[in-house]
Amino acid sequence: MNWILLIIGGLFEVGFTFCLGKAKESTGTEAMWWYIGFFIAMTLSMTFLIKATQTLPLGTAYAVWTGIGAVGTVLLGIIFFKDPATFWRMFFIVTLIGSIIGLKFVSN
Repeated sequence: MNWILLIIGGLFEVGFTFCLGKAKESTGTEAMWWYIGFFIAMTLSMTFLIKATQTLPLGTAYAVWTGIGAVGTVLLGIIFFKDPATFWRMFFIVTLIGSIIGLKFVSN
């Protein structure tokens, strides 16, 4: 169950970075709403991370949480913010995904 909470927390990490990117592109009231979304997603992300670390090893949980956030943020950057999708970026994203899966298999 705590692995599921950790994954949800990682997805909220992707959510708060997406909100931050959208707020940067916006102005006025629209930017304010994106910043509010950022703070809500950040709070939920941290809450799920804290809950997951009550039973999972801290180092593993944090690495998986940041890995989910990093992979998700890079993919959202490519899809929504026109970040480059070069061969090497995608290669290292795939190796990061492999590392996250590996940590899950070698952890309790």
